[in-house]
Amino acid sequence: MTQQVPSTEPELAGVRNFRDVGGLPTVDGRRVRHGLLYRSGHLAHATDEDAAFLASLDLHTIFDFRNAADIGLEGPDVELPGVRNLNFPLTDPAHGAEFWTMVRDGDLDQLRGLLADGKAANRMITSYRTIIKERTAEHGRVLRELAEESVPALMHCAAGKDRAGLSIAVALLAVGVERDAIVADYLESNAPHRRYKVRRSSSAAQAYSPEVMELLSPLFEARAEYLAAAFETIEETWGDTDTYLEQGLKITPELRERLRQRLLD
Repeated sequence: MTQQVPSTEPELAGVRNFRDVGGLPTVDGRRVRHGLLYRSGHLAHATDEDAAFLASLDLHTIFDFRNAADIGLEGPDVELPGVRNLNFPLTDPAHGAEFWTMVRDGDLDQLRGLLADGKAANRMITSYRTIIKERTAEHGRVLRELAEESVPALMHCAAGKDRAGLSIAVALLAVGVERDAIVADYLESNAPHRRYKVRRSSSAAQAYSPEVMELLSPLFEARAEYLAAAFETIEETWGDTDTYLEQGLKITPELRERLRQRLLD
């Protein structure tokens, strides 16, 4: 039975970028069921009210795609009774720790050297391409979990934009959601109330100057070019989505059909 969901999106105080991906259309005229697949930023700062709302969703599994550095910085997720938490880091255990320390603590000249002249956007594109090519085992595991029993499910990373965004996109590709709908859902992370809160260590006025925020913006925006790079990597490496799923993620047609039966109306 399809779970009933609130008619308006909840406003969670300590969890950013939460949403149900139900309702997205597939190429064959079906839609993703509501109340089965959610996405968000991390749950480490969830309030008691946030946790009560999340508990009301009857989640089976939370997929946490953060690495050790992320969890060390933000903290572990709040515990939800009866919910299984699976941690599948989609970047290496300390990947980017030095980089993100510079983002948080660096001065203007350091940030210019690190991020200016397209370097920030190129870093994001490279990350998306790398995750698609190198994290096939993790993405395959996620799809197998969803096909078997792990719904309702929530997928999150730190901001709920990149690693969770890619994992949601892969799941939606697997059940045949229209490519434009996948991109539109991904870009929803840019809504002001969803955006990850940039934290800078310095209290100096320069720490949040317009130039600093402009330098940082490619890291904290969802850009269509990033997701396009992931799709291009699938096509360049495997030729098409079906081959990517079968050979890259080891998802058989039979398992893919079970996934469609579980997630689609």
